[in-house]
Amino acid sequence: MPFEHILYARKGRIATITLNRPDRLNAIASGMPRELARAVEQANDDDDVHAIVLTGAGRAFCAGYDLKDFAEAPTRNQGAGTAAGDPRPWDPMVDFNMMHANTRDFMSLWRCHKPTIAKVRGFAVAGGSDIALCCDMVVMAEDAKIGYPPARVWGCPTTAMWVYRLGPERAKRMLFTGDLVTGTEAAEMGLVLEAVPETDLDARVDELANRMAGVPRNQLMMQKLLVNQAYENMGLQTTQMFATLFDGITRHSPEGVWFKERAEQVGFQQAVKERDGGDPIADGVSRATYKF
Repeated sequence: MPFEHILYARKGRIATITLNRPDRLNAIASGMPRELARAVEQANDDDDVHAIVLTGAGRAFCAGYDLKDFAEAPTRNQGAGTAAGDPRPWDPMVDFNMMHANTRDFMSLWRCHKPTIAKVRGFAVAGGSDIALCCDMVVMAEDAKIGYPPARVWGCPTTAMWVYRLGPERAKRMLFTGDLVTGTEAAEMGLVLEAVPETDLDARVDELANRMAGVPRNQLMMQKLLVNQAYENMGLQTTQMFATLFDGITRHSPEGVWFKERAEQVGFQQAVKERDGGDPIADGVSRATYKF
């Protein structure tokens, strides 16, 4: 089947998957996660491929989920993917089923048997950071930005890869603030493998991929399974289950509903600007904590 939202190419022993919606900064559209997983499967099944590079077309890696139209459309049900005018209440398991499918698709990069390298220029934010951090290695341009701003309201990173890459304290620093950091800062804190000048990004990723491509496939597979199993033993899948459930809840909490209504009133971009500006969010909306 042809791809609509990505490009797939192989050169020698390296497969390159390109998120291909440059006019939307490669924002995640419906169907893109499934296409990404199909492309990873194609590379994984190709004995001529030894390494996989994931990148974005144009000036960004991925700007997250393409939510502008949804956020601004009046709906009773605040859940992503809900048809406008649907009168039925939010079903957390329907929400979970949809978002967990995306998480599984992103994690195909982590669980396939071949090394995966994310090449990040521009932005890898929100859901785009989820995709990048599912790769085995991330190489960023020094001036690129990565972070999860929806951690401030209306989102929780479903892959939970922040904690596995950073440890608890630095993961909390990123998710308690929703801040973006540069490639240089991300490399310094250990979130990504390294950061290089933007003009050197393509050459550096090619160098890494070609170095791995010279290793037998079975050796690459064993080393990857060895490292990944350590994280599976820590409960990675269980953590992702909770993270995906929490993501749905963030969109239906009093503050999440406030953000959705604010986006309808002033537009998604302005609502995001207010969310990320640093001032208190949803003042007077939060419910009191009850004790029995």
